Amino acid sequence: MSELARLQEFAPEKLVSDPARRIAEANQRAYDLMFSTQRLFLDEIVFVANELLDRTQTETHLFAEFLSKLAGSHSVRDWRTLCVECGQHQLDFIRRDCDRIFRHGDRVIATTAGLFNVASRD
Repeated sequence: MSELARLQEFAPEKLVSDPARRIAEANQRAYDLMFSTQRLFLDEIVFVANELLDRTQTETHLFAEFLSKLAGSHSVRDWRTLCVECGQHQLDFIRRDCDRIFRHGDRVIATTAGLFNVASRD
């Protein structure tokens, strides 16, 4: 059989399978993107729930500490010291909270970029 005859015989089969393969690959990429996005949203829901619980526990602890120091202070100087110490604790908490949120934002951006890289691969 000549080379041209083999190419003509193989070409229709290749044309039929090539679009089907491309559609299957596109469907697989859409499927991967959909479930990766769903997993990202569920991870975010868990993260927010954990952050709210952690923040509530920390705020409750700081408030209990403030009340115990307030009950133990008996002069204006003690109250001033109390305000300085509790203000510093609150500022430290806010700093840690902001650092944690920024690190989380970096992680979300990296994960989202990874989703788009997976969706756009050939």
